[in-house]
Amino acid sequence: MKNPLFYRISQLIGFLLGARVFVTILLTFALYVSTFFLFNREESLRNFVFDFRVHGIIFCTVLSILAGGIINQFYDQEKDQLTKPFRTRIQKFLKQKYFLYAYLTLNLISLGTAFLISPRVFFFFLIYQFLMWFYSHKLSKILIVNNLTFVSLTVYPFFGMWIYYKTFSAKIFLMAIFLFLILLMIDIIKDFLTKNADKMFGYATIPNQLGSNVSKVILGVISVLLMWISTVIISKEGIHNIMNLYFAGGLLVLVFTMYLLLNPYKKSNFLVLNILRIWVFVGIIAMLMDGIILRF
Repeated sequence: MKNPLFYRISQLIGFLLGARVFVTILLTFALYVSTFFLFNREESLRNFVFDFRVHGIIFCTVLSILAGGIINQFYDQEKDQLTKPFRTRIQKFLKQKYFLYAYLTLNLISLGTAFLISPRVFFFFLIYQFLMWFYSHKLSKILIVNNLTFVSLTVYPFFGMWIYYKTFSAKIFLMAIFLFLILLMIDIIKDFLTKNADKMFGYATIPNQLGSNVSKVILGVISVLLMWISTVIISKEGIHNIMNLYFAGGLLVLVFTMYLLLNPYKKSNFLVLNILRIWVFVGIIAMLMDGIILRF
Protein backbone atom coordinates (compact mmCIF):
# COMPACT_ATOMS: atom_id res chain seq x y z
CA MET A 1 0.00 0.00 0.00
CA LYS A 2 1.62 3.26 -1.16
CA ASN A 3 -0.28 5.46 1.28
CA PRO A 4 -0.07 4.12 4.88
CA LEU A 5 -2.53 6.74 6.18
CA PHE A 6 -5.15 5.74 3.60
CA TYR A 7 -4.59 2.09 4.51
CA ARG A 8 -5.09 2.74 8.25
CA ILE A 9 -8.19 4.84 7.62
CA SER A 10 -9.58 2.06 5.40
CA GLN A 11 -8.90 -0.45 8.17
CA LEU A 12 -10.75 1.73 10.69
CA ILE A 13 -13.74 2.24 8.37
CA GLY A 14 -13.77 -1.49 7.63
CA PHE A 15 -13.89 -2.29 11.33
CA LEU A 16 -16.63 0.28 12.01
CA LEU A 17 -18.75 -1.11 9.18
CA GLY A 18 -18.10 -4.69 10.28
CA ALA A 19 -19.12 -3.93 13.84
CA ARG A 20 -22.12 -1.92 12.58
CA VAL A 21 -21.13 0.99 14.76
CA PHE A 22 -23.63 3.40 13.24
CA VAL A 23 -26.56 1.05 13.96
CA THR A 24 -25.18 0.60 17.48
CA ILE A 25 -25.06 4.38 18.02
CA LEU A 26 -28.73 4.64 17.01
CA LEU A 27 -29.70 1.77 19.33
CA THR A 28 -27.74 3.34 22.19
CA PHE A 29 -29.52 6.65 21.67
CA ALA A 30 -32.88 4.85 21.57
CA LEU A 31 -32.00 2.92 24.73
CA TYR A 32 -31.12 6.07 26.67
CA VAL A 33 -34.25 7.89 25.49
CA SER A 34 -36.58 4.98 26.29
CA THR A 35 -34.90 4.28 29.63
CA PHE A 36 -35.19 7.81 30.99
CA PHE A 37 -38.43 8.98 29.39
CA LEU A 38 -40.43 5.74 29.24
CA PHE A 39 -39.24 3.19 31.80
CA ASN A 40 -37.74 5.46 34.47
CA ARG A 41 -40.44 8.05 35.17
CA GLU A 42 -39.83 8.52 38.88
CA GLU A 43 -36.10 9.25 39.02
CA SER A 44 -34.82 12.80 38.55
CA LEU A 45 -32.37 13.67 35.78
CA ARG A 46 -29.61 14.21 38.34
CA ASN A 47 -30.13 10.79 39.91
CA PHE A 48 -30.27 9.18 36.47
CA VAL A 49 -27.01 10.81 35.38
CA PHE A 50 -25.24 9.47 38.49
CA ASP A 51 -26.87 6.02 38.34
CA PHE A 52 -23.72 4.19 37.26
CA ARG A 53 -25.50 0.82 37.43
CA VAL A 54 -27.78 1.84 34.56
CA HIS A 55 -24.89 3.32 32.56
CA GLY A 56 -22.97 0.10 33.14
CA ILE A 57 -25.86 -1.98 31.78
CA ILE A 58 -26.13 0.23 28.70
CA PHE A 59 -22.33 0.03 28.26
CA CYS A 60 -22.52 -3.79 28.35
CA THR A 61 -25.36 -3.62 25.83
CA VAL A 62 -23.33 -1.47 23.44
CA LEU A 63 -20.32 -3.80 23.58
CA SER A 64 -22.54 -6.87 23.09
CA ILE A 65 -24.27 -5.30 20.08
CA LEU A 66 -20.91 -4.39 18.52
CA ALA A 67 -19.70 -7.96 19.08
CA GLY A 68 -22.95 -9.31 17.60
CA GLY A 69 -22.45 -7.21 14.48
CA ILE A 70 -18.92 -8.57 14.07
CA ILE A 71 -19.88 -12.23 14.40
CA ASN A 72 -22.85 -11.75 12.10
CA GLN A 73 -20.70 -10.30 9.32
CA PHE A 74 -18.17 -13.10 9.86
CA TYR A 75 -20.83 -15.74 9.04
CA ASP A 76 -22.45 -13.62 6.29
CA GLN A 77 -19.28 -12.51 4.51
CA GLU A 78 -19.94 -14.59 1.35
CA LYS A 79 -23.48 -13.27 1.03
CA ASP A 80 -22.34 -9.72 1.80
CA GLN A 81 -20.00 -9.82 -1.19
CA LEU A 82 -23.12 -9.77 -3.37
CA THR A 83 -25.49 -7.66 -1.27
CA LYS A 84 -22.98 -5.19 0.22
CA PRO A 85 -20.02 -5.06 -2.19
CA PHE A 86 -18.69 -1.67 -1.01
CA ARG A 87 -18.66 -2.67 2.66
CA THR A 88 -17.03 -6.01 1.83
CA ARG A 89 -14.33 -4.29 -0.22
CA ILE A 90 -13.52 -1.92 2.65
CA GLN A 91 -13.46 -4.77 5.17
CA LYS A 92 -10.78 -6.58 3.16
CA PHE A 93 -8.28 -4.02 4.45
CA LEU A 94 -8.61 -5.80 7.82
CA LYS A 95 -8.04 -9.55 8.23
CA GLN A 96 -10.92 -11.62 9.59
CA LYS A 97 -8.81 -12.78 12.54
CA TYR A 98 -8.75 -9.21 13.86
CA PHE A 99 -12.54 -9.08 13.74
CA LEU A 100 -12.63 -12.29 15.79
CA TYR A 101 -10.13 -10.87 18.31
CA ALA A 102 -12.34 -7.79 18.61
CA TYR A 103 -15.43 -9.98 19.00
CA LEU A 104 -13.90 -11.90 21.91
CA THR A 105 -12.48 -8.76 23.54
CA LEU A 106 -15.79 -6.86 23.39
CA ASN A 107 -17.73 -9.80 24.82
CA LEU A 108 -15.23 -10.36 27.64
CA ILE A 109 -15.22 -6.68 28.64
CA SER A 110 -19.03 -6.67 28.54
CA LEU A 111 -19.31 -9.79 30.70
CA GLY A 112 -16.64 -8.55 33.10
CA THR A 113 -18.46 -5.25 33.57
CA ALA A 114 -21.80 -7.06 33.93
CA PHE A 115 -20.37 -9.33 36.64
CA LEU A 116 -19.21 -6.27 38.60
CA ILE A 117 -22.78 -4.92 38.48
CA SER A 118 -24.46 -8.15 39.61
CA PRO A 119 -24.58 -11.89 38.83
CA ARG A 120 -28.10 -11.47 37.34
CA VAL A 121 -26.85 -8.83 34.92
CA PHE A 122 -23.93 -11.14 34.03
CA PHE A 123 -26.28 -14.02 33.11
CA PHE A 124 -28.57 -11.62 31.23
CA PHE A 125 -25.70 -10.64 28.91
CA LEU A 126 -24.25 -14.15 28.76
CA ILE A 127 -27.60 -15.34 27.35
CA TYR A 128 -27.74 -12.32 25.01
CA GLN A 129 -24.28 -12.97 23.59
CA PHE A 130 -24.92 -16.69 23.17
CA LEU A 131 -28.17 -16.03 21.31
CA MET A 132 -26.48 -13.54 18.97
CA TRP A 133 -23.78 -16.09 18.15
CA PHE A 134 -26.34 -18.89 17.74
CA TYR A 135 -28.46 -16.70 15.48
CA SER A 136 -25.48 -16.00 13.19
CA HIS A 137 -24.29 -19.63 13.29
CA LYS A 138 -27.59 -21.49 12.82
CA LEU A 139 -30.85 -19.60 13.19
CA SER A 140 -30.26 -17.03 10.41
CA LYS A 141 -30.89 -19.74 7.79
CA ILE A 142 -34.11 -21.18 9.27
CA LEU A 143 -37.41 -20.00 7.81
CA ILE A 144 -39.41 -17.53 9.99
CA VAL A 145 -37.19 -18.34 12.99
CA ASN A 146 -34.52 -16.08 11.46
CA ASN A 147 -36.83 -13.05 11.31
CA LEU A 148 -38.34 -13.60 14.76
CA THR A 149 -34.94 -14.17 16.38
CA PHE A 150 -33.31 -11.15 14.73
CA VAL A 151 -36.09 -8.81 15.86
CA SER A 152 -36.18 -10.37 19.34
CA LEU A 153 -32.44 -9.77 19.74
CA THR A 154 -32.91 -6.16 18.64
CA VAL A 155 -35.51 -5.48 21.35
CA TYR A 156 -33.83 -7.69 23.99
CA PRO A 157 -31.95 -4.77 25.68
CA PHE A 158 -35.16 -2.70 25.85
CA PHE A 159 -36.94 -5.65 27.45
CA GLY A 160 -34.12 -5.85 30.00
CA MET A 161 -34.50 -2.19 30.98
CA TRP A 162 -38.27 -2.60 31.17
CA ILE A 163 -37.84 -5.48 33.64
CA TYR A 164 -35.12 -3.58 35.54
CA TYR A 165 -37.43 -0.63 36.24
CA LYS A 166 -40.59 -2.79 36.53
CA THR A 167 -42.57 -0.19 34.60
CA PHE A 168 -45.52 -2.37 33.64
CA SER A 169 -48.44 -0.67 31.90
CA ALA A 170 -50.81 -1.43 29.02
CA LYS A 171 -49.46 1.45 26.92
CA ILE A 172 -45.82 0.40 27.25
CA PHE A 173 -46.79 -3.19 26.44
CA LEU A 174 -48.61 -2.03 23.28
CA MET A 175 -45.66 0.16 22.32
CA ALA A 176 -43.31 -2.82 22.73
CA ILE A 177 -45.50 -4.93 20.45
CA PHE A 178 -45.63 -2.04 17.96
CA LEU A 179 -41.82 -1.82 17.90
CA PHE A 180 -41.47 -5.59 17.52
CA LEU A 181 -43.94 -5.72 14.61
CA ILE A 182 -42.53 -2.76 12.70
CA LEU A 183 -38.99 -4.18 13.02
CA LEU A 184 -40.33 -7.56 11.85
CA MET A 185 -41.88 -5.84 8.83
CA ILE A 186 -38.55 -4.12 8.06
CA ASP A 187 -36.67 -7.42 8.32
CA ILE A 188 -39.04 -9.23 5.94
CA ILE A 189 -38.79 -6.39 3.40
CA LYS A 190 -34.98 -6.59 3.66
CA ASP A 191 -35.29 -10.23 2.58
CA PHE A 192 -36.99 -9.08 -0.62
CA LEU A 193 -33.92 -7.01 -1.50
CA THR A 194 -31.48 -9.89 -0.86
CA LYS A 195 -33.71 -12.60 -2.35
CA ASN A 196 -31.24 -13.91 -4.95
CA ALA A 197 -28.24 -13.92 -2.62
CA ASP A 198 -30.25 -15.63 0.14
CA LYS A 199 -31.30 -18.37 -2.26
CA MET A 200 -27.75 -18.84 -3.52
CA PHE A 201 -26.26 -19.25 -0.02
CA GLY A 202 -29.04 -21.31 1.54
CA TYR A 203 -30.89 -18.71 3.64
CA ALA A 204 -34.52 -19.82 3.92
CA THR A 205 -36.43 -16.54 3.90
CA ILE A 206 -40.15 -15.83 3.62
CA PRO A 207 -39.94 -14.27 0.09
CA ASN A 208 -37.87 -17.23 -1.19
CA GLN A 209 -39.82 -20.06 0.43
CA LEU A 210 -43.38 -18.72 0.37
CA GLY A 211 -43.26 -16.45 -2.66
CA SER A 212 -43.88 -12.72 -3.13
CA ASN A 213 -47.68 -12.87 -2.94
CA VAL A 214 -47.80 -14.75 0.38
CA SER A 215 -45.04 -12.51 1.74
CA LYS A 216 -47.08 -9.42 0.90
CA VAL A 217 -50.13 -10.94 2.59
CA ILE A 218 -48.00 -11.43 5.73
CA LEU A 219 -46.80 -7.83 5.51
CA GLY A 220 -50.43 -6.75 5.09
CA VAL A 221 -51.44 -8.63 8.25
CA ILE A 222 -48.56 -7.03 10.18
CA SER A 223 -49.62 -3.60 8.90
CA VAL A 224 -53.20 -4.16 10.05
CA LEU A 225 -51.94 -5.20 13.50
CA LEU A 226 -49.77 -2.08 13.66
CA MET A 227 -52.72 0.12 12.71
CA TRP A 228 -54.90 -1.61 15.30
CA ILE A 229 -52.31 -1.00 18.04
CA SER A 230 -51.99 2.64 17.00
CA THR A 231 -55.77 3.06 17.08
CA VAL A 232 -56.02 1.50 20.56
CA ILE A 233 -53.32 3.83 21.94
CA ILE A 234 -54.96 6.89 20.37
CA SER A 235 -58.47 5.93 21.47
CA LYS A 236 -57.40 5.68 25.12
CA GLU A 237 -55.71 9.08 25.40
CA GLY A 238 -56.58 11.03 22.26
CA ILE A 239 -54.03 13.06 20.32
CA HIS A 240 -52.88 15.22 23.22
CA ASN A 241 -49.15 14.54 23.15
CA ILE A 242 -46.37 14.03 20.62
CA MET A 243 -46.19 10.24 20.98
CA ASN A 244 -49.89 9.82 20.25
CA LEU A 245 -49.54 12.21 17.30
CA TYR A 246 -46.74 9.91 16.11
CA PHE A 247 -49.07 6.89 16.21
CA ALA A 248 -51.77 8.86 14.39
CA GLY A 249 -49.30 9.80 11.67
CA GLY A 250 -48.19 6.18 11.55
CA LEU A 251 -51.63 5.18 10.24
CA LEU A 252 -51.01 7.26 7.10
CA VAL A 253 -47.45 5.97 6.77
CA LEU A 254 -48.61 2.33 6.95
CA VAL A 255 -51.36 2.89 4.38
CA PHE A 256 -48.82 4.52 2.04
CA THR A 257 -46.26 1.73 2.49
CA MET A 258 -48.87 -0.94 1.75
CA TYR A 259 -49.88 0.98 -1.39
CA LEU A 260 -46.25 0.91 -2.53
CA LEU A 261 -45.87 -2.81 -1.76
CA LEU A 262 -49.03 -3.74 -3.65
CA ASN A 263 -47.98 -1.70 -6.69
CA PRO A 264 -44.87 -3.33 -8.21
CA TYR A 265 -42.73 -0.27 -8.82
CA LYS A 266 -39.12 -1.00 -9.61
CA LYS A 267 -37.78 0.29 -6.28
CA SER A 268 -40.90 0.02 -4.13
CA ASN A 269 -39.34 -2.44 -1.63
CA PHE A 270 -36.27 -0.24 -1.19
CA LEU A 271 -38.45 2.84 -0.75
CA VAL A 272 -40.74 1.15 1.81
CA LEU A 273 -37.73 -0.18 3.74
CA ASN A 274 -36.27 3.30 4.14
CA ILE A 275 -39.63 4.91 4.94
CA LEU A 276 -40.13 2.45 7.81
CA ARG A 277 -36.56 2.91 9.05
CA ILE A 278 -37.02 6.68 9.06
CA TRP A 279 -40.37 6.26 10.84
CA VAL A 280 -38.72 4.23 13.62
CA PHE A 281 -36.15 7.03 14.04
CA VAL A 282 -38.97 9.61 14.07
CA GLY A 283 -40.55 7.56 16.87
CA ILE A 284 -37.37 7.87 18.96
CA ILE A 285 -37.32 11.65 18.44
CA ALA A 286 -41.04 11.85 19.26
CA MET A 287 -40.42 9.94 22.51
CA LEU A 288 -37.56 12.30 23.37
CA MET A 289 -39.61 15.45 22.71
CA ASP A 290 -42.67 14.07 24.49
CA GLY A 291 -40.55 13.15 27.50
CA ILE A 292 -38.90 16.56 27.66
CA ILE A 293 -42.28 18.32 27.58
CA LEU A 294 -43.82 16.06 30.23
CA ARG A 295 -40.85 16.06 32.62
CA PHE A 296 -39.45 19.57 32.25
